[in-house]
Amino acid sequence: MRTKVELCGVDTSTLPVLKPEEMKQLFIRLQQGEVYVRDELVYCNLRLVLSIVGRYAYRGEQADDLFQVGCIGLLKAIDNFDLKHNVRFSTYAVPMIMGEIRRHLRDHHALRVSRSLRDIAYKAMQAKERYIAEHLREPTIEQLAQEIEMKKEDVLFALDAIQDPMSLHEPIYSDGGDAIYMMDQIRDKVTEEQWVGTISLQESMKRLNSRQKMIIEKRFFFGETQTEIAQSLGISQAQISRLEKSAVELLQRDFR
Repeated sequence: MRTKVELCGVDTSTLPVLKPEEMKQLFIRLQQGEVYVRDELVYCNLRLVLSIVGRYAYRGEQADDLFQVGCIGLLKAIDNFDLKHNVRFSTYAVPMIMGEIRRHLRDHHALRVSRSLRDIAYKAMQAKERYIAEHLREPTIEQLAQEIEMKKEDVLFALDAIQDPMSLHEPIYSDGGDAIYMMDQIRDKVTEEQWVGTISLQESMKRLNSRQKMIIEKRFFFGETQTEIAQSLGISQAQISRLEKSAVELLQRDFR
């Protein structure tokens, strides 16, 4: 027996699902002028909306609200679907339903974000998608900034501004015992300048080769001496010194 779940007054356990051929016949009738068939198409595709709403449940929005927004996307998909597309309706409808929900989440973000920041963020995300499609790897913040001709600091602020806020009680690690929560990791007296510097350092570290990165981490994050690193890597201390110097110079250039 299915579990009864009420969304917007609809008992989701009773929602029907049509086969592709049945869906096709309904669209033929709709496009021939049988307008009332539209209601049947909506009702028989509410499970599709429901499945997509489930993906966004963690965003803190009410399920009823997201369900209604998803139904708007479903209506748009029904009104614009053409059998000449030669694809299943669900294939066509899913991106439209998801797009409607994403726009709703963007415009009703828990924190008010200026239009200019949102524009920068979405330009950066589009540039990121193009970069990944072309290079099959994620770009650095610096590469994104160059792509959209913006300062990397502005791109960082914009991308961070559209992120969903995280609860202080959000568990971030658990090994089977007591969980570590976000509030456990918060430190006082961290300035905005220090925060940006940390992000910039992380991006700059990506430009180092694997050996340079290892040496910098061992020297400045773990406090090892050049001699200790040389012994662990099986090379001379002089080589470690040269590699460290070249890595530091590269990092310094990024901060100038």
